[in-house]
Amino acid sequence: MGKIDPANTAWVLSATALVLFMTLPGLALFYAGLVRMKNVLSVMMHCVAIACLASVLWLFGAYSLAFSGTAPLIGDLAKFGLMGVGRESVAGSLPETLFFAFQMTFAVITPALIVGAFVERIRFAAVLVFSGLWLFVVYAPVAHWVWGGGWLMSRHVMDYAGGLVVHATAGTSAIVLAWRLGPRDGYPRELSPPHNPGLTMIGAGMLWVGWYGFNAGSALAANGDAAAALIATHLSAASAGLVWALIEWIRFKRASMVGMVTGVVAGLATVTPASGFVGPIAGAAIGAAASLICYNAVEFVRHRVKIDDALDVFAVHGVGGMLGVLLVAVLAAKPLGGAGYAPGVDMPGQLATQALGVVATVGWSAIATFGLAFFCEKTVGLRAREEVIEEGLDLAAHGERAWNP
Repeated sequence: MGKIDPANTAWVLSATALVLFMTLPGLALFYAGLVRMKNVLSVMMHCVAIACLASVLWLFGAYSLAFSGTAPLIGDLAKFGLMGVGRESVAGSLPETLFFAFQMTFAVITPALIVGAFVERIRFAAVLVFSGLWLFVVYAPVAHWVWGGGWLMSRHVMDYAGGLVVHATAGTSAIVLAWRLGPRDGYPRELSPPHNPGLTMIGAGMLWVGWYGFNAGSALAANGDAAAALIATHLSAASAGLVWALIEWIRFKRASMVGMVTGVVAGLATVTPASGFVGPIAGAAIGAAASLICYNAVEFVRHRVKIDDALDVFAVHGVGGMLGVLLVAVLAAKPLGGAGYAPGVDMPGQLATQALGVVATVGWSAIATFGLAFFCEKTVGLRAREEVIEEGLDLAAHGERAWNP
């Protein structure tokens, strides 16, 4: 049995709080500023409800399925309810209860990211049923594949903090669910602009700060790997924000607040799988690539595919996560300042593994989400009634308003 390290424990305790801060209030505020005033509270409610639900389900089975057992595809239920996991139990150099809590905050934010795809038109019951089932059917298996001893981990896939486990799963599921729900009324020509870009900026700032816990915390230690992940994360976000603003200035002769912080989030999502494996210059390069690719992905989804992924979850998180998973195969090379590869693995071999991880994760997420959406549609219903959508989900679904007129 390993020995608990006090310094590592103190850092991961802090990182756990930072990652929860990303969802509550960070993501809730970021999304709330982007919707119409009559739906602000519903978006916040979705984030809070998912945080509560995912936390409980993480204890009652999801953690065990992700991080116990040796099967290649899914774990077992040996740690259901944290049975057999006491205060003396160790995971690496941490108390296992802390490792459970840290990973729980990842399980909270991942389904919460999907909220951005279905705002302003989904039934609240569908949010709960879909998110709960999704945690078991999509998140836990992919977490096991990549981090819990599954088949991708055995192939040395590189996903430092969740390009596959968090962003590719959430982004793919978001666009499938948005397609099944159908568009908001008036999409894409008659939609109202974000009701409060300032609120979105505040949420984005909280996400940026929280992402230090997300990426640097994934070192699971207070060491140089955590510091390297932190600086790569920060530089990617900064670079991405500048490039997104530059793209807008070239196209429209002005840079928007919503655009710049969207770029920041794209940079954060894209560097996530690479953060602990690459150097500072590579981090900045990843951010620039993130804005170039994700900006065009937003345009493609909105104007070519015409799927109403309302807050661009797929284009920013899904595409960004997949891009980062592929880029790390190149930028992790030691001559480029990276940490290098597993013994016996070279750059082409690593790139093949990364591509396999993307295909498997996206494929399974899409198939499972289609099935879960169909199940919700046939049981609790998926899309809210048109009169409810017209009134706004705040009053109709929750009997409250975020703001008094």
